Amino acid sequence: MSFTADRLLLFGATGDLAQRMLLPSLFALDADGLLAPDLKIVGTARSSMSDGEYRNFARAALEKYLPAERRGSMAGFLNRLSYQPLDATTLEGYAALAEKVGAPERGLAIFLSTAPSLFEPTIKGLQSAGLTGETVRMCLEKPLGTNLATSREINDAVAGAFPESRIFRIDHYLGKETVQNLLALRFANLMFEPLWNAAHIDHVQITVAETVGLEGRVAFYDDAGAIRDMVQNHMLQLLALVAMEPPAHFDATAVRDEKVKVLRALRGVTSQETVTGQYRAGAIGGQAVPGYDEELGKGSDTETFVAIKAHVDNWRWKGVPFYLRTGKRMPKRVTEIVIQFRCVPHSIFAGKGATMRPNQLVIGIQPEENITLSLMAKVPGLDREGIRLRSVPLNIAMPDAFSGAVRRIAYERLLLDLVEGDQTLFVRRDEVEAQWEWVDAIRAGWAADGLTPKTYTAGSWGPSAAIALAERDGVTWHE
Repeated sequence: MSFTADRLLLFGATGDLAQRMLLPSLFALDADGLLAPDLKIVGTARSSMSDGEYRNFARAALEKYLPAERRGSMAGFLNRLSYQPLDATTLEGYAALAEKVGAPERGLAIFLSTAPSLFEPTIKGLQSAGLTGETVRMCLEKPLGTNLATSREINDAVAGAFPESRIFRIDHYLGKETVQNLLALRFANLMFEPLWNAAHIDHVQITVAETVGLEGRVAFYDDAGAIRDMVQNHMLQLLALVAMEPPAHFDATAVRDEKVKVLRALRGVTSQETVTGQYRAGAIGGQAVPGYDEELGKGSDTETFVAIKAHVDNWRWKGVPFYLRTGKRMPKRVTEIVIQFRCVPHSIFAGKGATMRPNQLVIGIQPEENITLSLMAKVPGLDREGIRLRSVPLNIAMPDAFSGAVRRIAYERLLLDLVEGDQTLFVRRDEVEAQWEWVDAIRAGWAADGLTPKTYTAGSWGPSAAIALAERDGVTWHE
């Protein structure tokens, strides 16, 4: 059933995500006239606050996290907000919450940004208060479990109250403009799709590097590690978008059907095809930073870095390695996809002394959104000593190419899609479970082989074994 909600209920409304992303995103949508005038936003959390106190709380968050150029009059947006304290673990407070939400004319969208342990009691509480009807949709923020079994428990609990057509699982990377531009690059340009296969692509690299350490996420991160925090969701979604077949339509069913096919075609990974690491004290940007064990206050076998050589065993990608790499305390913050094409089969310039380099497509996702295609070109000159060729980059900087367009953060798009009911950029249950199945098998292999993370210095690109993982195939990581 399609409807645009006129009520939005935010669980975890005083949390870090709400302050940094949700409230600023909703304000930006409101400022641009993209929210229906009658949309009411109700926040709920454990903290005891009145409506007025929560509006003051929201104002402080907006002043802190909104870019100065996007600030404006806040009064209209703040008047949309109300607040209801709630202990999500008990049923007693849900009736008062339902009363606060009121009776929507069109429908209710619920955004659940709480610990996964609260998902099941929250669903039961919502059911008890009549907040799970046909005009209610549910949005879940990650993490959705810690393995396949716990993910299924969460999905089963939610499915007991909501059909899949009304469940929206967020992976905020899918809301990023350049990630969506990957689909446009592939399927709106005739020149790429005929080359997008094993006959023309040598390998693919996907890097998600962070300069930060634990940053207040001590308990969560030490339980999760890099593979569950980054690979299971963000990186596998990027891989699926790179490798998927062309969908028949740009809609939720067609796009997600093709992504699932890729995830199910992932080959099992051996321990020799993975490297894990954990950072030690070093320096980033000239500033000394402590090691993971120092930040944690104890020893740990949790990986803060992982590199994986993956394969998609289907017709299009047979034999093409996908190198995945993510880590904390890297030299720079960067998320990028590198498509390395094969060399030309025969160089007509070799007899003239020219050296060839294969074409390379680099899709930058953050911090800069850009697309760079490297092409071979002749260096100007009379060529009496031979022909010289050089790789020349063609750069498309998205902010420059679309200078008149508003640059939006991922949550703006995703929250608007939630309110309006578009699931295209949200993750379906079978996607989540296919991702967990692959990651669980890797972790089981680590346990069986007794592998522990290798140390690396903060400010480096990870353990030397990660370099060797690629270089033994003649591949160099793009840096």
